[in-house]
Amino acid sequence: MTKILLSLHVLAAIVAIGPVTVAASMFPPAARRAAAVLGDAPDPSAVGTVALLHRICRVYSGVGLTVPVLGFATGAAMGVLGSGWLVTSIALTAAAAGILAAFVLPRQEELLDRLKGEQAVDHQNTVQLAMFTGIFNLLWATVTILMIVRPGSTTGA
Repeated sequence: MTKILLSLHVLAAIVAIGPVTVAASMFPPAARRAAAVLGDAPDPSAVGTVALLHRICRVYSGVGLTVPVLGFATGAAMGVLGSGWLVTSIALTAAAAGILAAFVLPRQEELLDRLKGEQAVDHQNTVQLAMFTGIFNLLWATVTILMIVRPGSTTGA
């Protein structure tokens, strides 16, 4: 049962978290390209790409809620809910979710609205979004490493 839960947890992380990290990373440069095109004649495909990336981030952030749920179930089955590596992973997951909800998605929405309204996009806004996205991705990479390495774990799983 533990191996099945662990496999589901890893699969959920790959399917749910992978797309949001990739799409979020692609968003700032795509927004910059779309904004550069707006100076001449609006290119609906460039704005459409940005809209698609935002939609992927929004949808997969919701799907990503399965990862901590399966993580708790796996931790309980392994008997490691009090382990430092798991508590740290939970805290980092909460921080990543907070950054995504408070900084990444709202800034994406704001930039997308500006692009759809054919308004100028400040380069500084895309730089800040890239910074928050990088922090989000770094937190998820750290959680992934902790889940694989499990420092101090004696479960042998």
